[in-house]
Amino acid sequence: MGSVTMPISRAATARGPAADRPDTARPNAAPDPAPDLRHHGDAEVRGAAGELTDLAVNVRADTPPNWLKSRIAASIDTLAAYPDGTAARAAVAERHGLAPERVLLTAGAAEAFVLIARALPGRRPVVVHPQFTEPEAALRDAGRAVRRVLLESADGFRLRPDAVPDDADLVVIGNPTNPTSVLHPAEAIAELARPGRTLVVDEAFMDAVPGESASLAERTDVPGLVVLRSLTKTWGLAGLRVGYVIAAPQTVDALERAQPLWPVSSPALAAAEACSAPPARAEAAHAAHRIAADRAHLITRLAEFPSVRVCEPAAGPFVLIHLPGADAVRARLRELGFAVRRGDTFPGLGLDWLRLAVRDRATTDRFVTALARALPGARAE
Repeated sequence: MGSVTMPISRAATARGPAADRPDTARPNAAPDPAPDLRHHGDAEVRGAAGELTDLAVNVRADTPPNWLKSRIAASIDTLAAYPDGTAARAAVAERHGLAPERVLLTAGAAEAFVLIARALPGRRPVVVHPQFTEPEAALRDAGRAVRRVLLESADGFRLRPDAVPDDADLVVIGNPTNPTSVLHPAEAIAELARPGRTLVVDEAFMDAVPGESASLAERTDVPGLVVLRSLTKTWGLAGLRVGYVIAAPQTVDALERAQPLWPVSSPALAAAEACSAPPARAEAAHAAHRIAADRAHLITRLAEFPSVRVCEPAAGPFVLIHLPGADAVRARLRELGFAVRRGDTFPGLGLDWLRLAVRDRATTDRFVTALARALPGARAE
């Protein structure tokens, strides 16, 4: 496992707008431009009217499948009644071998981050970056003074547990991490847990990992553990908004009290129940292996370009690449019909980073052809 060698700053963070530049683990470095924590991949394709091949959003292509569409459509007949999440909650719990009291259904993982920020204690929160930016945004919106631990590209963005300050009482980390695609060992993350600390692990992409090998979702022996899952990515349900939290019953109770009444719609509950059933789990497992093969093809093709460096090993349905002049390349790729995710809105990255969603091999080959045209010097050829 790689190492993280930078020192940890323990100074307090400014609140309010100045918290765009919170305390980080690089106290001697010049401050980076404040990243836009509210920028997400959908912004890269919004308004494109289908003209762009989407490599910016990490939702699996060709989803939701027809059987899931049918289950969701059938739920429309129940819309006159208020949503009842009992069956969906039980199905999710059974999927993980847990008691229903350890599960909370949410309107996507994004709602869960807001609930955590509002309802759980933590006066000294730390977010491990680069990672999905909504956890930090939610904490800051709740008035929390956030500190960042910035993992280093030279170490492959790998976690060293002692990089997290001892006094942190709420820690957020992704696994596999968006956007780096790094899968941290389960035991390395479990080392972050301790009495009096809430450990939030965003596992939104874990079902895209064959065997979910590093998941903590079914662990009940890790103190303060809160695991977040999303059904958006594998099943193509970004517009439906459905995810869930796994935690100790008292933590679930605290989060549930912060939710509005009936927070998850009946169609979303139908989807959660259906996607937790054994046939759906088998389909997701098959998809995870296919994603791994398609990702290997993408990485092989990217190796054709000496200026492109891929963050490896990658475990998610996306890869992070370093490319000098990536911001200009991204604009050129858009002209050529491809949307990719900019990297500079993730703390710890910058303008020379891009995230690419894994697609089928034919789409990857078309993208590589466009990338060859988009690279510096290619326009004159």
